[in-house]
Amino acid sequence: MTARASIQIEVPTTEHPTGRSLLRNPRLNKGTAFSEAERGALGLEGLLPPAVSTIALQVARLHEEIAALDDDLQKYLVLSDLQTRNETLYYALLMSDPATYMPLVYTPTVGEACQKFGHIFRAPRGIYLPISARGRLKELLANWPEKDVRFIVVTDGERILGLGDLGAGGMGIPIGKLTLYTACAGVPPQHCLPVVLDVGTNNHELLEDPLYLGLRRERIRGAEYAAFIDEFVDAVQACYPRCCIQWEDFANFNAVPILERYRDRICTFNDDIQGTAGVALAGIYAALRISGQRLSEQRFLFLGAGSAATGIAELISLAMASEGTELTAARGRNALFDVNGLLVKSRTDLTHFQQRFALDHAPVATFVEAVKALRPTGIIGVSTTPNLFDQQVIEAMAEINERPIVFPYSNPTSRSECTAAEAYGWSQGRAVFASGSPFPPVEIDGRRFVPGQGNNVYIFPAIGLAVFATDATRVTEDMFIIAAKAVAEQVGEEHLATGLIYPPQSRILEASLHVAERIAAYIFDQGLAKVPRPNDIGALISACAYRPIYSDEAG
Repeated sequence: MTARASIQIEVPTTEHPTGRSLLRNPRLNKGTAFSEAERGALGLEGLLPPAVSTIALQVARLHEEIAALDDDLQKYLVLSDLQTRNETLYYALLMSDPATYMPLVYTPTVGEACQKFGHIFRAPRGIYLPISARGRLKELLANWPEKDVRFIVVTDGERILGLGDLGAGGMGIPIGKLTLYTACAGVPPQHCLPVVLDVGTNNHELLEDPLYLGLRRERIRGAEYAAFIDEFVDAVQACYPRCCIQWEDFANFNAVPILERYRDRICTFNDDIQGTAGVALAGIYAALRISGQRLSEQRFLFLGAGSAATGIAELISLAMASEGTELTAARGRNALFDVNGLLVKSRTDLTHFQQRFALDHAPVATFVEAVKALRPTGIIGVSTTPNLFDQQVIEAMAEINERPIVFPYSNPTSRSECTAAEAYGWSQGRAVFASGSPFPPVEIDGRRFVPGQGNNVYIFPAIGLAVFATDATRVTEDMFIIAAKAVAEQVGEEHLATGLIYPPQSRILEASLHVAERIAAYIFDQGLAKVPRPNDIGALISACAYRPIYSDEAG
C-alpha cells in the first residue's frame, strides 16, 4: 500500500490528539483541509476558518505566498515553518514543483541557512548528540519518538558544502538531505532521522557568537573521536537495527576511514564520496551519448584530490573495469590535481586513498599545464574554490577535444569552478557541461543551452527507496554504477540536443522510481534483501513510495 497521511475520525481516543494538539502535530495536521465531519469529531470546530480547502488549493496558496518573497533564505524559512506545521502539505508543495523548491530546501540556499543557523533557529528537528554525552548516546537516541527509523543522515559539521566548519549549524544538511529522500523518491518521512554529532568546532567566529547553538569547544580528534563514532554506530544498531546510515559533510581525513571501517559491517554509505561519484558517472554516461565515445576511451583530470575526487575517480575506474579495462590501467586514466600540483608518485604528501591515483609523471605545477600535458577528455572540479576553470583551461580543453566534458561540481554556486556561461562561451558552445549547483540557460549565437545540475539527488534518494523496499543489509559500489546507468538512460535525445545530460528535475520522482527499481533488482540478485523477491519489483517500489495525500482525498 502506498504510504500516505491518514487520520481516522470515527472514535477519537486518548492516544490520538484532538483540538489544538492535533493542529500542532505536523504528521497529522491538515489545517484548513479538515472536513466538517473531522472538525466535529476531533474538537476542531471554531479553531479553523469555516471554509474547507483541498490540498490542491492549499498548495496554490503557498505557491503564491512564496513566489511573492524576494529572498531565498526567507523562502527557506517559510518552507521550514511549513514542515514543522503540516508535513503532508510540505511534501505536496515540494513534489508539485521540485525544480523550483529543491534549490530552496537544499543547495544552494541551505548553505546560507547553515551559516546563519543560530540566528534563524525556529523549532528543533532531529537529534543532537554532543561529545559531552558520550556513554549515553543510546539513551539520547531513544528520546526520538519514532521507533522504526530506517535512514539516518549524520554530519559532524566540519565540511559543510564548500563552506567549511559550521559546527552544530551543519544540522541543516541532514534535514535537507532527508527532505529530498521523501520529496524526490518517496521515502516515507516518518522513517527518517537527521543527526548532528557535535564534537566542537574550530570556527572561532562561531565560538565567539553568542547565538551559536553548539558546544563551545574546539574539535576533538584521534582516538576519542573514533570511539565516539563507534559508540554512535553501536547505539544506532541497538535502537534501529534496520537503519541505513548516510555520512554527510565530514572532513576528508575522517570521511574515508569511517566509510572503510563500517561499509562491510552495516548498511551505510557516504554521499559525498559515493553519491557524488554516482551522479558524476551518470553525467559521463550521458555525455558519451553526445560525443559517441566509449568510457574506456576517456581520460579525466580532477581539480581537487579529496574524498569526493578519489570517490569519483574510483567509481569511474570500477565502471571502466566492468567493461574490460584492467583496474590499475583504469585508475591511470583518472588524474588528480590539488594545491601542490599534479598527484605524481614522487610526492611524499599523499594519503593512502590518494596514492592509487598517483601518476608516474614529472611534477606539474599549474592546472592548465596539466590539461595540456595529459590531454584529458573531461575535467571535474571538486575543489570548493571558485573560478579555477578559467578561460585558459576551457580553451585548452576545447583545443584538445571536439566535445570537452566540463563538470564544475563544487557547491554552493559561489564555489563553482566556472559558470555555465563561461564554459559554453569559451568553448564556442562545444562543452558538455554540468555543475553542482544550478545555472540558468545560456544563449550563444542564437543557440540555447540548458546546463545540467550534477546533483546527488538523482542518486541517494533512489538508493534509499530501494534499500527501504528491500530491507537491504548493505550498500555496495555496484549500486552506484547501476544507479548512474539508470539515470543516464532516462535523458531523452531532445534534452541532449540542448546540452542537458540529466533528467529534468521536474520529473525527479519518476526518475527516482526507475533508478530504485534497477537497484532493487540488483539487491535481490545479490541476496542482500531481507524480504521475499516479488514478481513485479516495479510494483513493490511504487507501493513503498510515500505520496502526500490526505486520507479523504486518497480515492
